[in-house]
Amino acid sequence: MERSLRILRGRVFPDHWSLLFGQIAFYSFVVVTISGVVLMVPYEPSVDPVVYDGPYTPLRGLSMSRALDSTLAISFEDRAGLLVRQVHHWAALLMVAAIMLQLLRLFFTGGFRRPRRLSWLVVFGLLVVTLGAAMTGTSLPDDMLSGSSLAVLDGVLKATPIVGPELSALLFGGDFPGDVITRFYPLHVYVLPAVLIALFIAGAVLALRHGPAQYPGPGRTNDNIVGRPARVAVVKGAGLFSFVVGVALLMGATATINPIWMYGPADPADASAGIGPAWYLAFLDGALRLMPGWEVVWWGRTISFAILVPVAVCTLFLALFAVYPFIEDWIIGDRTDQNLLDRPHNNPIRTGIGAAGIVFYGTLWAAAGADTMAVQFHLSVNALIHLFQVLLVLGPPIALALTRRICIGLQNRDLEIATHGYESGKVIRLPNGGYVEQHNPVNPYRRYRLAGYTRATPTPLPTTDHPISPIRRLRSRLETLLDQDRLTPSTDHPQRQPIDPSPNHELTNTP
Repeated sequence: MERSLRILRGRVFPDHWSLLFGQIAFYSFVVVTISGVVLMVPYEPSVDPVVYDGPYTPLRGLSMSRALDSTLAISFEDRAGLLVRQVHHWAALLMVAAIMLQLLRLFFTGGFRRPRRLSWLVVFGLLVVTLGAAMTGTSLPDDMLSGSSLAVLDGVLKATPIVGPELSALLFGGDFPGDVITRFYPLHVYVLPAVLIALFIAGAVLALRHGPAQYPGPGRTNDNIVGRPARVAVVKGAGLFSFVVGVALLMGATATINPIWMYGPADPADASAGIGPAWYLAFLDGALRLMPGWEVVWWGRTISFAILVPVAVCTLFLALFAVYPFIEDWIIGDRTDQNLLDRPHNNPIRTGIGAAGIVFYGTLWAAAGADTMAVQFHLSVNALIHLFQVLLVLGPPIALALTRRICIGLQNRDLEIATHGYESGKVIRLPNGGYVEQHNPVNPYRRYRLAGYTRATPTPLPTTDHPISPIRRLRSRLETLLDQDRLTPSTDHPQRQPIDPSPNHELTNTP
């Protein structure tokens, strides 16, 4: 233990702002856990019917479950109960957003490469488990909003061939709505939080084992980490925790979220107009809306592609996102440890793939609100659905192509600044009567960031008399595609190399 503490005190930690998303996610989890423990005491996870006689007059006399009755009592009768509920909800949303941003940061900077591929899977697992915890948590009040979401889930399960009805019966304990709260409550309170704690511990162990990654710069190599000492990182972490708690309290005190009293008790026959899924699950609802209502009858069973295709597409999208580090590692074939992060525009193809994924996800996400958009902007719902269908097909490849060109343009701009300096805005008259603009020089660190890179060279196919397998040829072509515009940190002195990142020129170091 003492040896571990000495090793930890001797470490340094990079303090770039983009490296804080993981800490924000953990601190949000702490806020969620503390507020959740407080809410456990008065909440009753039961669907037994009662007649509401609390202080909220519009619902007085209505029959509802004990779960909703106790949640209303927390909101209107317990001291600071509504504040704790809303802090719990807002902190959960902050946690989901922070994990998503952490995944995007790791993707665009190459933070998932060896030896951190397991860390990528841990963060992705955190996202999946957090989404599950958030979904089960929003169902516990048993109001009409959560009941409508569960009705959609029941419909999706029952539309799944062969195993769908059995899965629905298992989840709801029989016919919908059943007694789903008694199943979701232990998941939300005990099982999923325990899994999250295990994943956070695994992520911390892997981070200490492999050390932090950092952006390239003078003196920064795969084996030399530049940053703040551990004691400074601890103080900054305490400040960030206080900031996260303050933001959660401020949002909980000033912004109403999940006003269950406006929806009333859940009823399988009713649904409120204008409601929709939580923003982090909206892409699933959008996929269901964009799929045409195709169905066929096989062997006496109705197969609904309107359900199967969206579920399959969303599952495939998430699966590809999870295994992308292993796909890129297989294509490039780099077996060395990478402790230096990439600047996103130095890897145009990967950044373009990420932009295409964001457009794909964003289109599905926006499609979930097509009906609300139609009402607010007086548009046709069908026209909006057709528009989103076109964007879903054409948007990702267009985003990839545009992002790649923008990245190459940024590389050329970096070269221009590193070579000629910054424009000062001052025009000087030359002795021969001409005019030139004065440029300010770039400091060595900035010059390294702008031009301290060389072009990656794809591995050529081996010259042999034996035929090359189709898999090897495919891998070589994919490697050429990924590396055609990719820049990697140069090993030469940063002031000796203006480089040309144009795809039409070879990158060479020049004195």
